[in-house]
Amino acid sequence: MTAFLTVCVIGLLAGSGLLLLRLRRQSASLNDALERLQKLGGDVSEPQSDPYMVLTIRVLDPMGVAKRESRSARIVADHLPNMVCRRVYQQVMREVGAELAERGVEAEMKVEYR
Repeated sequence: MTAFLTVCVIGLLAGSGLLLLRLRRQSASLNDALERLQKLGGDVSEPQSDPYMVLTIRVLDPMGVAKRESRSARIVADHLPNMVCRRVYQQVMREVGAELAERGVEAEMKVEYR
């Protein structure tokens, strides 16, 4: 019984030693990566630019909008839903862009897929 416990303790010590060695290697690798990042000019403690606000618009029922606004969309919507949704977003972007331009607001607009 004592021999078994001795073997178990030695096994646990060896496993702990291997884990400690791996942890030190990972720590050294992380420190090297941080040093390289700082040499490249990327200070990880302070952001490079000021944060900015982004306005996100999500059309909750693009198919309903398309069917309500366009007679041809009523026919095509069931067969090509992705294309109809894309067209709805493009039209919303055009209309919002025109309204902003009319008011003299400079804006960058793009459609993002999430």
